[in-house]
Amino acid sequence: MATKKRLSGADRRAQLMAVGRGVFASKGYEATSIEEVAHQAGVSKPIVYEHFGAKEGLYAAIVDREMDDLVTRVSESIATGTPRERFERAVLAFMTYAKAEPAGFAVMTRDSPLAAGRRGLTRVIDDLALRVSDIFKSEFEHAGYDPKLAPIYANALVGMVTQVGQWWAEDGRSFSIDHVARHVAALGWMGLRHLPKAPAASSGRRGPKRRGG
Repeated sequence: MATKKRLSGADRRAQLMAVGRGVFASKGYEATSIEEVAHQAGVSKPIVYEHFGAKEGLYAAIVDREMDDLVTRVSESIATGTPRERFERAVLAFMTYAKAEPAGFAVMTRDSPLAAGRRGLTRVIDDLALRVSDIFKSEFEHAGYDPKLAPIYANALVGMVTQVGQWWAEDGRSFSIDHVARHVAALGWMGLRHLPKAPAASSGRRGPKRRGG
């Protein structure tokens, strides 16, 4: 009878993270138990605790790895090209990640522990918006806009892309990822292209009604 090969510490950690990602993706954080992760990995619970301390530690390690993957994809996509090309590539990179790594995307968009703070998709949005904002600042200056306003538009656009990514992952798979990415990129880019230097309220805007007069 062949003996079971003993995994190295690094290999065991990688295995547990792969199993944990699948369980968190299908059940969410609260419904996932260390017992189930250990069972699926073919180890005892103490082994999981030895590597990650607790369920939150396992979850945090998985989210950090997925976030690094996504941020790397988007950062590489905006490294070269014209502003429009970089923006379109960033949208496609995010949407492609949602398609290629459905379990990882699900982990970041489902429920997370309150103690995890700004982990998960919120932290992804922050990191991506920071990188996009750096690009916007230089382009804003070149076009005569106030570069201090760049974070507003960077966060708005990145938020839009992440929301569409969630929608596509849950309900929009009848559309190809390229098709969705092209529409999102067009919407975002046309808004930037016609951006006024000093947006004003529409002429039809009215303030709150006052009582008694």
